[in-house]
Amino acid sequence: MSDLKLAVFDVDGTLVDSRQVITEAMNRAFQRAGLGEIGYERTRTIVGLELTEAVLRLAPEDYPAERIPELATYYKQAFVEMRAEDGFNEPLYEGARETVERLADEGWLLGVATGKARRGLDIVFEHHGLHRFFQTLQTVDHGVGKPNPRMVLDAMDEVGARPQETVVIGDTSWDMMMARNARAGAYGVTWGFHTPQEIAAGGAHEIHDAFSGLNAALDGFAPGAHTGASTHTDDKGDAA
Repeated sequence: MSDLKLAVFDVDGTLVDSRQVITEAMNRAFQRAGLGEIGYERTRTIVGLELTEAVLRLAPEDYPAERIPELATYYKQAFVEMRAEDGFNEPLYEGARETVERLADEGWLLGVATGKARRGLDIVFEHHGLHRFFQTLQTVDHGVGKPNPRMVLDAMDEVGARPQETVVIGDTSWDMMMARNARAGAYGVTWGFHTPQEIAAGGAHEIHDAFSGLNAALDGFAPGAHTGASTHTDDKGDAA
């Protein structure tokens, strides 16, 4: 049996705490379009989707379709502006770096599947010094985004992994659907954008409230073992 194992991480809401900056960028984009603030509770529901699809879901039903690309551009411009401002911060979640470093040291292959463009991913990874740990970086630049399985399939193809050797780790239902669509493991985490109920509805095999529980699950990962209904562990690692 192969001992190859691939962990494919989402970025926003999983490795990086971008809740505040994404909400602010979306607010600025919608205000620039004359639509007023959009707010966190609505913005969080679309995080992880390709940007054009995301703003389409948030825009009013009567918003002209031809203006959707402009609204997406406003969002990207807002992020550029914010990165140049004093106090801008996209911190790693506590425990994220330690988990990534440990998995890499233990021989896991590591990948990313993110709704970010490659430029945005590179900025975040360069800031935190993460590039050296990852063998495959999948973004929306070269194809369809979540929940389509394309990014996970491309990640597996790039490193030579099979679905039963692969687990996707993310904070949204989109991540879980993407994993399921690729026939990979689907491990949800609750410290990001979606609620545990939303993550479970996306098809998570497991849901974890802390990196300690996620780490224990990854330690016990065996190729082909991710089947069945969702289980949810609390911060103590107990079934909830």
